Amino acid sequence: MADQPTLFLLDAMALIYRAHFAFSKNPRITSTGLNTGAVFGFANAMLEIIQKEQPTHLGVAWDTSAPTFRHIEYPEYKAQREEQPEDIKLAKPYVRRLIEAFGVPILEKDGFEADDVVGTIAKKASKEGFRVFMMTPDKDFGQLVEENIFLYKPAYMGNSVDILGIPEVLKKWDIERVDQVVDMLGLQGDSVDNIPGIPGIGPKTASKLLKEYGTVEEIVAHAHELKGKMRERVEEFGQQGIFSKKLARIEIEVPVPFEADQLLYTGPKDELLLPLLDELEFRTMRKRLYPDEGTSSSPAARQKPKKAADQNQMGLFGGSGDPSSDLPFEFEDKGIAPTPKPKVTRKPQPKESTPSESSLPTPDLLNQKNLATQWHEYHLVDSKEEQEELIKFLAKQSQFCFDCETDALDAVEAKLVGIAFSWESSIAYYVPIPEDDKEAQAIVDRFKPVLENADIAKIGQNLKYDMLALRKYNVEVKGTIFDSMIAHYLLQPDMRHGMDLLSETYLNYSPQSITELIGPKGKKQKTMRDIPVNEVKEYAGEDADITLQLWNYLEPKIKEEGLEKLYYE
Repeated sequence: MADQPTLFLLDAMALIYRAHFAFSKNPRITSTGLNTGAVFGFANAMLEIIQKEQPTHLGVAWDTSAPTFRHIEYPEYKAQREEQPEDIKLAKPYVRRLIEAFGVPILEKDGFEADDVVGTIAKKASKEGFRVFMMTPDKDFGQLVEENIFLYKPAYMGNSVDILGIPEVLKKWDIERVDQVVDMLGLQGDSVDNIPGIPGIGPKTASKLLKEYGTVEEIVAHAHELKGKMRERVEEFGQQGIFSKKLARIEIEVPVPFEADQLLYTGPKDELLLPLLDELEFRTMRKRLYPDEGTSSSPAARQKPKKAADQNQMGLFGGSGDPSSDLPFEFEDKGIAPTPKPKVTRKPQPKESTPSESSLPTPDLLNQKNLATQWHEYHLVDSKEEQEELIKFLAKQSQFCFDCETDALDAVEAKLVGIAFSWESSIAYYVPIPEDDKEAQAIVDRFKPVLENADIAKIGQNLKYDMLALRKYNVEVKGTIFDSMIAHYLLQPDMRHGMDLLSETYLNYSPQSITELIGPKGKKQKTMRDIPVNEVKEYAGEDADITLQLWNYLEPKIKEEGLEKLYYE
């Protein structure tokens, strides 16, 4: 339904903990000595939802300090957890103020966890025609998923956002029904929450037993049919498994009302948000939300990119190549007039930050570059003659970057839609691959020798995917591999490692979002095959170009930090 309202429910404490650990090695310290990493991370997570997903309704679930029914029935519930870090204790009041300043209601109920509040509201909203997304890294929420309720796992540690519907939950847990998530937890337990389960039963055994008997209760009832140690464990700990299932079940009958009008998102409360941003010293975020002095702008409003005042500053991209050098051959470029080429200088390495600032570069979100504002030449190479000419020049390079565009996320099942190449900053070449298998193989075969040339280093982002995708076409990528995602993991293990974040952080460049090209996830989402080839050329060319520029930035860092042996060997 095009007009179906969308409700996002955020699990506050799970997101606060995630943000705290993400910034633990690069803390954000204010001039007063306050560590604002957890607050900043939470704010970014909420802003990402408001700006990118644009929900009609929004709410944040909060855990109260009162004991829950689980603690009363089982005092050992979560008892093994370490004491809450002091920085999180200090961050919580600021996060609450931030949520209220953004105009988002806080949902809580003494005696119940935030999970239970989310579960109850989600089920009620779904019955009233809402499409509901539960934003949390907690896999246990999978038990709540149904036709219009989804688990929205935020991006983290190099992984992109993961949206799980019914098929994804069934596959992830290897079960036949969504309600069996609680049976899985009852059998294998949950060390995070100190739920014991049945000792000796892991995920594979639990899945196998549930496929045969359906529920924990039925497994216990048929314990006599099991063999050996398994029979002994189920007979001895069967009731513990049933009780563990009860503890793991998210309550969906919490006495909290679902009031759609109260959850309608209408924007921030400026009188609360502006002074809070100043107090937290979130200067860049303030500029992002309020670009014009004296006027307010809703976070939901997307900022239009500003043209660079001086396009002769390509060195800020970090490229080492010079786009003023001759191109390998003349492209017609499908009617697009050639752009004057500025000179390129190498991006200077960032200076060491002061103790009060993060050690990472601070993106200038107000003047962030993108496809519309940045000079580039991305060429469509769609004839045999042009492809053969491109191959000649690829063969002369000591290294080049490549990026595969496919029609699916699973590399093993995906079919190639095209391959983009780049070896000079701001210049890329896109080779479209037809849907016909025979024609596709013929084009890939032309590029096979350079892709398998062990003397040419290959650069990419998450190259494992591209290499797996090419293996279907009998191509074994060879040569030294430089993966910007892995390199960044070695340099900043607690950060996310997606290309978009790396580009925004180190190149001050905002790449085109995949959802802008193919639409949001859902039945109406397109594939790359459905998009006009000139649009895919820009998207794919940008991927290869930006990844190359990230290599120019990260590769020297690997050397500086003495990580070459660890990375390459």
